[in-house]
Amino acid sequence: MNAPRIAVIGAGAWGIALAVQAARAGAQVHLWARKPDSLSDTRTLPRLPHVTLPESITVTGDMPARADAVLLAVPMQHLRAVLGHVPPAGPMIACCKGVERDSLALPLEVIASRHPNLPRAVLSGPNFAHEVAQGLPTAAVLACEDPVEARDLADHLTTPEFRLYASDDAIGVQIGGAAKNVIAIAAGATIGAGLGENARASLMTRGLAELGRLSRGLGGRAETLSGLAGVGDLILTCTGPSSRNFSLGLALGRGEALSAILGQRTTVAEGVTTAPAILALARKHDISVPVIETVSLLLAEDIDLAEARDRLLSRPVGTE
Repeated sequence: MNAPRIAVIGAGAWGIALAVQAARAGAQVHLWARKPDSLSDTRTLPRLPHVTLPESITVTGDMPARADAVLLAVPMQHLRAVLGHVPPAGPMIACCKGVERDSLALPLEVIASRHPNLPRAVLSGPNFAHEVAQGLPTAAVLACEDPVEARDLADHLTTPEFRLYASDDAIGVQIGGAAKNVIAIAAGATIGAGLGENARASLMTRGLAELGRLSRGLGGRAETLSGLAGVGDLILTCTGPSSRNFSLGLALGRGEALSAILGQRTTVAEGVTTAPAILALARKHDISVPVIETVSLLLAEDIDLAEARDRLLSRPVGTE
């Protein structure tokens, strides 16, 4: 049996981790990079220092002509532009998380606008790139409308250390991946401001309720958010020290200005651009998301930390 051909578009830490995992699963991997020479010459990785690219990964600046699956591992706000250069090589798997700022589209909607006739799926879950690249035990979800297609695509990447579960709730999985980044900023700000672990746990739980309402309101299932793409990803992103969104919130909570935090970084904290977009999407569908709304106002500097705290604590106490 021939090895599957997997194309990975994007050679950031997450794209490289997925390429390494695909190679580990026995695939021939085509890794597209904007600057391929920086990887192909040494096959060592400054951002993943304990990982070396296996020989089954071809690093190139050329787009793939044909693949059994195309993994799109570029930042959400660049997905549409990059797709303009990606040919219809095979089934498209969105490996980015967020909501497009201008259109309020989810990743699969952006893919459908460019390649409406191709199968498409989304991969999400509690996954730090450096741990996936090192082969540490990890689980994730691959979702598309056709559960048989989801399982077939998942099998291309699954190994004993990387357990990839199939789902037919692509909307719920996309909502979980997008909104948890916003909740993670709030969790970081809570700890940075010294409000305590009780406050973080409460905020995470109420944030999870918002994820469920968003999923249900947009046509997905609330119960999907009880799995890896929801509570699993939320726990990791709101507590893991490697979480870019949590660390950004931590700095905000300690009083640092957003512009200064972003100016010191070379990585992308997707929650910053996702917050106003997902808030607009929630308002469009009349979905209550007070935590996401408060984070969006805080990032826009419409309120300060004290006002953000008061907004959440002064809300009427409801039922659960």
